[in-house]
Amino acid sequence: MLKTKITVDVSDAKVSSNPMDILATYSLGSCVAVCLYDPVVIVGGMLHYQLPSSEADEDKAQKRPFMFGDTGFRILFDELISMGASKGRLQVKIAGAARMQIGQNLFDIGRRNYLAVRKNLWQKGMFIDAEDVGGTSPRNMSMDMADGTVIIKSVGKEKQL
Repeated sequence: MLKTKITVDVSDAKVSSNPMDILATYSLGSCVAVCLYDPVVIVGGMLHYQLPSSEADEDKAQKRPFMFGDTGFRILFDELISMGASKGRLQVKIAGAARMQIGQNLFDIGRRNYLAVRKNLWQKGMFIDAEDVGGTSPRNMSMDMADGTVIIKSVGKEKQL
């Protein structure tokens, strides 16, 4: 059977419990994508956020909560728990946080986005199982809902997290 690819746009998140789905996001530069997957109940989700904290613009965070690491992560986590996931079983894989050569990198968004995901996980007592972060090249990321396999594609190379 053919798998169904579900695109997670920038400032977006998607969840699935269908083993025939693949969640995918593209052009991760300084943004961070977070994959959470529970292998027992086969539910997972992916968040692609742009900015570390909703404190930067609380009005925008209300309209577009997935734009921010803190609000986006909270919503994704809560949704997966409501679908039967267990915090203790959730596998965490992240990618992105590149240092893109745009302007003078005055705000170092990639690094701040990476620190934000670590903080959000730490607050829940969770840790990163695998990551592909930093550098200066954009990445694409996909997660197969059948088994939680995460594939990163960047600069013509592919690797599994």
